[in-house]
Amino acid sequence: MNQAMPLPKTAVTTAPSRAAEAPANTSKLLSVQEAQSRIMAQLCLMPAADIAIQHAMGRVCADNVLAKISHPPVPVSAMDGYACRSADVGTLPVRLRRIGTSRAGEHFDGELTAGACVRIFTGGAVPEGADVIAIQEDTTATGDEIEIREVAKVGQYIRRAGLDFAAGQICVEKGRVLTARDIGLLAASGHMRVPVRRQPRIAILSTGDELVAPGIVPGPDQIVSSNGAAIAAAVAGWGAVPIDLGIAPDRIEAIAAAVGQTGDADMLVTTGGASVGDHDLVQGSLTQRGFVSDFWRIAMRPGKPLMFGRLGDLPVLTMPGNPVSALVCALLFLRPALRTMLGLAPAVPAFEKALLGAAMPENDRREDYVRATLDTTGGGEPVAHPFPTQDSAMLMTLAKADALIRRVPFAKPTQPGDEVEIIRLDAAAGGF
Repeated sequence: MNQAMPLPKTAVTTAPSRAAEAPANTSKLLSVQEAQSRIMAQLCLMPAADIAIQHAMGRVCADNVLAKISHPPVPVSAMDGYACRSADVGTLPVRLRRIGTSRAGEHFDGELTAGACVRIFTGGAVPEGADVIAIQEDTTATGDEIEIREVAKVGQYIRRAGLDFAAGQICVEKGRVLTARDIGLLAASGHMRVPVRRQPRIAILSTGDELVAPGIVPGPDQIVSSNGAAIAAAVAGWGAVPIDLGIAPDRIEAIAAAVGQTGDADMLVTTGGASVGDHDLVQGSLTQRGFVSDFWRIAMRPGKPLMFGRLGDLPVLTMPGNPVSALVCALLFLRPALRTMLGLAPAVPAFEKALLGAAMPENDRREDYVRATLDTTGGGEPVAHPFPTQDSAMLMTLAKADALIRRVPFAKPTQPGDEVEIIRLDAAAGGF
């Protein structure tokens, strides 16, 4: 990031002032934190499955994995040189007789005797009786007679058995997202398979008469649907498997029919039709199939009409249709849900401190998530510059944002340089 310019004095337009509104009004809407807790409390941990380690990259380890073998299995040399007995090299220089060779893959078969040494290469097993390595640079060979001018301390260049890991030691812990380093360790410790959490299967349904699929030229009353593609990408990046149910028109029967195609999904996510307009029909369509709502509407901007409940055993998360609202809700509610199902902690996104780059007015009763870019001060502190316009239909600003500024309900006006909380939209958000 570039060094910040002097903090601007411009104000940001977010929501109308509601400073006089009483905090008691928040009781009509569920808080973001309460909604997150209620969603996560109803989710089940995915079962474990053994898979080949070559397919385990990015998967969540379901149990502690113990090393089957030790590494190295026997003491080995860390240098090229000669393996000696310390009793023979007390006075230097000294001449010893070479009686054999030990290299990686072929050890010296015998015991080192008085006055003898063994030529040894890096990774070669240290012969029985040897406790000192004289490195090659400190020796001169004349046939089988080796002059040793200097030796290391006893054991210095000897890797003891089990130095890296010992049989029975935990080499990969339960709950870890497996990396290439972990895969290498699993292989080295004797494993070809590893227990991982099954990836949650997430059915994704977009709704709306105005929507056409990406790649189709929209008509005069239509727009291209972006939510399905964006949420599917986020779901895959967060360790789950997206199932595309396509686009359902604004008809109760059509939405209900699409919902019936969830198959073996572990969760259903819908976007659009979650508010109170004449064409917001998702709740009615779900109810027709036996949906039981846990909550509807939260004290949040963007994303107020969020709803969560169950369709039989299937958790259902319905999100707004505006693309920014849908994606911010995905980050704050769907990602914690997936992390809960995968046994990952912490489940909720982490906040960090930043300095504000522009003045912001007081907030109303809803917790606000404001798109912003980031740079740094000369001292390296992050500075968050909110976009001047925060319309929830403006996907470009979310794509260009580096962070979301969180503003609590009824937050006081803030000035440039004030401290705020942010969520970074980078690798910490799973590639969001």
